[in-house]
Amino acid sequence: MQVNSLPSGSLSPSVPEFGLIIVGDEILSGKRLDKHMSKVIELLSARGLGLSQVEIVGDSPERITKMLEVAFNTSGVYFSCGGIGATPDDHTRQCAARALGADLKLHPEAEVLIRQRMMDLAKESGNPYVPDHPDNIHRLNMGVFPLGAELIHNPYNKIPGFTCVGSLGTVHFVPGFPVMAWPMIEWVLDNKYKHFHQLSQTAELSVIVYGAMEAALTPYMLSIEASYPGIKVFSLPSVDHPQHGKHIELGVKGSKPLVNEAYKTLKQKMVEFGASMGPELVR
Repeated sequence: MQVNSLPSGSLSPSVPEFGLIIVGDEILSGKRLDKHMSKVIELLSARGLGLSQVEIVGDSPERITKMLEVAFNTSGVYFSCGGIGATPDDHTRQCAARALGADLKLHPEAEVLIRQRMMDLAKESGNPYVPDHPDNIHRLNMGVFPLGAELIHNPYNKIPGFTCVGSLGTVHFVPGFPVMAWPMIEWVLDNKYKHFHQLSQTAELSVIVYGAMEAALTPYMLSIEASYPGIKVFSLPSVDHPQHGKHIELGVKGSKPLVNEAYKTLKQKMVEFGASMGPELVR
C-alpha cells in the first residue's frame, strides 16, 4: 500500500524516471519467464537509479503502438526489450515508427554493422559472402529504423538496437535475448546517463510491526509524509510469513539525509500508537 504518493519525479527532479517495456507473447503465455525486470533493477540500482514502472505487452502491433505512444509522450527514459528482429512476429520497429509518425528507413550505419556480421558468419561457416543473397537482403530489415533513430552498440553480435526521442520520453530499443539486451542497456546507462549515476543517493529503512491494521497506521503514515517532503512511507502486509507470521513491514524511503530522521519519527509514532515492533530492516 502506498499512501499519498508524491508527484512523479518529486523525489529528485533532476533524475529521470526509468521504465521498462517487455514485448512478447511468450512472456504472457508462460512459455518463458521474464528475466529482464530483475536485471534492469540490478543495473539501475548499481548506479544509484531506480525503476519506476514495468509494462508487458504481447506481439500485438496495435497494443505495442499504443504503449509506445504513451512512452514517447510521457517524461522519462524507457527500455523496450524484444520484437526488433526481422521475423513476422517482430513488430516493435514498425510500431515505434507509427507511434512517432515517422518513416522507416535502413539506417546506413546499421547496414554496415549488419553486413559485417553477415561476413563474419560466412567466414565462420567457410562459405563465400554473397551480398545480394535473399537471406542477406532480408537480414538488413533488422537495421530498418524510424528516421532520426540513433544506434545502440551491441557487443554480442554487432546487430544494433536503436534509440528514438519523442515529444517528452526517450525509448531505447534492444533485443529480447538477455545475452544481448543486458550489455546494451548497460552501454546506454553508462554512455547516455552517466551524469545521473549516484546522484539521488536514496535509502530505505523499515521495521516489522505486529498486531496492527493498515487502516489504523494510515494517519501516522500520512503525518510522516507531510512532515518530510520527498519521503515516501510504505506498508507491506503479510499474513503467512514463515518467520514473522501475520505482520506489516512499515518503512520510509527517500534521500539519505532525510531517511534517518523520518524513520526515527516513524518509530516514535509507533511507540505512541502502542505497536509491537520486531526486527528492523535496512536496504
